Amino acid sequence: MSARTTVTTRHDWSLAEVKALFQQPFNDLLFQAQTVHRAHFDPNQVQVSTLLSIKTGACPEDCKYCPQSGHYNTGLEKQKLMEVQKVLEEAARAKAIGSTRFCMGAAWKHPSAKDMPYVLQMVKGVKALGLETCMTLGKLDQEQTAALAQAGLDYYNHNLDTSPEFYTSIITTRTYGERLQTLAYVRDAGMKICSGGILGMGESLDDRAGLLIQLANLPEHPESVPINMLVKVAGTPLADEQDVDPFDFIRMLAVARLLMPKSHVRLSAGREQMNEQMQALAFMAGANSIFYGEKLLTTGNPQADKDMQLFARLGIKPEAREEHGDEVHQAAIEQALVEQRSSELFYDAASA
Repeated sequence: MSARTTVTTRHDWSLAEVKALFQQPFNDLLFQAQTVHRAHFDPNQVQVSTLLSIKTGACPEDCKYCPQSGHYNTGLEKQKLMEVQKVLEEAARAKAIGSTRFCMGAAWKHPSAKDMPYVLQMVKGVKALGLETCMTLGKLDQEQTAALAQAGLDYYNHNLDTSPEFYTSIITTRTYGERLQTLAYVRDAGMKICSGGILGMGESLDDRAGLLIQLANLPEHPESVPINMLVKVAGTPLADEQDVDPFDFIRMLAVARLLMPKSHVRLSAGREQMNEQMQALAFMAGANSIFYGEKLLTTGNPQADKDMQLFARLGIKPEAREEHGDEVHQAAIEQALVEQRSSELFYDAASA
C-alpha cells in the first residue's frame, strides 16, 4: 500500500496493512517514512532526553529481558530510592549537556505509598529547573496518576514491550491489560504518554507489527515511542538470543513513523551496539529522539560527547535547545561531561 495516506493520522490499522509496509523494498520504505517525517518535523532536529535510575534492582517482575528483575542473578548492585537532592543535581547536569527532558525510572512493580511523596518532590524539583519531566514507576492506580499529574509530570513511560500474543512468553507477573489500563489512567489525567517496545526477544514479524498496531490504534497516539534493541545481559533468560538484523531494526523505526506520524520516535536502548552509519539510517527512517548520556538504566549508552560529534557530522541539532554563547555553552558541556563520567547513576532503558 502507499504511505501517502499515512500523513493523515489513523487509529484503525490492520495486521495485513502493517505487514505490507514492513515487506516493501527497503529504499521505498525509507523514502516514505522520511517524506512523512518531513511533513511533521524538522528533519534535522532530534529531541534529547536523559534517563536516571532513581531506584535500581530487586524488581518483583519477571521480565525476561531485564537485569533489574529480582528473579535473575545478573550481578547488578541494588540501590534504594535516591535522595531528592541527588536527583535534582543529576537533572542539572543533564540540562547542562543539552537535554531538554529528564526521565526518572524506578525498578518497581508499582510505587508504594511511602515512596510517593519523594517521587512527587522529584517531579516538582526537576520541573523547577526548566526541564520536561518523565517517570517510569511501573503500574499506577488512578490516585497515583492524579498525584503525578498535579505535581507537574509531563510524560509517563510505560512500555507495552511486544504484541499481546507474544507478551506472556516474556512476562507473567503483569498482564497486557494492566499495562493498557495504566496508559489509560495517564491519558485521562492529562499527561503525555511514552510507550514502545523491544526488538530481539525472539518475536516474529507479526509480533513487531502487532506492537505498533496496539500503539497506533490507541485513541490518541503516544507522544513518544521508544524503540529498544535488546541489550543481552548475562543471567537473564534472553542473554543468548540472536542479534537483531540492523535493516530489520531500521524497518521498525520507519513503520513506527508511518503509523504514528506526529509522535517522537525514540532511538532507545541498544544504541551502544549501533555504528554511526546505522544511527544515521535510523534518523533517515524517522527517529527523532534519543537518550543522551553515558548510561540509561543498567547498560551502556554512547557518551554525550560522541553524540555531539555525530550530530555535527550529520548536521543535526538538538530540538528546542536552550541557546547560549558558544564559549559559555561549550564550557558547560565540558564540565558536565567530567562530572558525569565520574557518576555511576546513569543506566539502561530496556526495562522501562
